[in-house]
Amino acid sequence: MKNEAVKYWIIVASKDHVKNGIAQGIAQSCHGKASPLKRMHKGDFIIYYSGKQVMGQPQTCQEFTAIGRVVDELIYEVQVSEDFCPSRRNIEFLPSKDISILPLIAELNFIQHKKSWGYPFRFGFFEIKRHDFELISSRMLKRDA
Repeated sequence: MKNEAVKYWIIVASKDHVKNGIAQGIAQSCHGKASPLKRMHKGDFIIYYSGKQVMGQPQTCQEFTAIGRVVDELIYEVQVSEDFCPSRRNIEFLPSKDISILPLIAELNFIQHKKSWGYPFRFGFFEIKRHDFELISSRMLKRDA
């Protein structure tokens, strides 16, 4: 099936997990579930949001921590430990800087209720519109001066 239009996705993960994924050129979502990854297609863009610095620890992050593009249609599993075999996708991560979400909340359309702005992230994975992707990516992407 041909992908008609590029889509834009937010994936939620702790900053330490995001940086590990960048080093490996992969994306995982929702504790290794395959179903969110199946919604993405070659050419789609992802942005990682990290609410925490380290999974399971209290230090907040509240930053967009990576941006990349899906490079193929392959979804595969990797045996990480005896009881953990997460699904993954190959991602070409773009040179970017981590940015705080706080100055962008008022302008992000996917955040409907600005006072409870963290609400959309509870799903761990969701689609955003091009406007929001362009707003976030314009602040994240490193540009030569």
